[in-house]
Amino acid sequence: MTFSEATLARFAREVAKYPAGQQASAVMACLAIVQHEQGHVSPEAEDAVAAYLGMPAIAVHEVTTFYNMYNAQPTGRYKLNVCTNLPCALRDGDQALAHLCRRLGVEPYGSTADGRFTVQPSECLGACADAPVMLVNDRRMLSFMSPERLDELIETLKAQD
Repeated sequence: MTFSEATLARFAREVAKYPAGQQASAVMACLAIVQHEQGHVSPEAEDAVAAYLGMPAIAVHEVTTFYNMYNAQPTGRYKLNVCTNLPCALRDGDQALAHLCRRLGVEPYGSTADGRFTVQPSECLGACADAPVMLVNDRRMLSFMSPERLDELIETLKAQD
């Protein structure tokens, strides 16, 4: 895989933030750039980022698979991550995930046939007191997500299209 000159320039700006010889420290930023531009981080993109940063491809793969903000495959227009860690699970996080899946007709990690929604469980989002919590498109945190609030969210997102 070959990156565009614009992408390589963005990579270079990220690498420049670190001391010489520490370019691998920019791996998360470079992966975020790839995902923003391509919608997901393919195995080919992982290999290309590894080559650019001079690090083993497996090290890049470990980063993309550890953090749920990186998508290994294309996702829907709206990626809905529902926290299912223990504090959220104790306050209906699992039920929130099940409700979204039922409502949208998908399994966890699945996408709707129209490509609009992807629903997946998430690790801790750091707002345990507001459980159940979720993250929309890795950017927008929502708290106290009851079935009614989840239904409102789905309708609001559908109306935005």
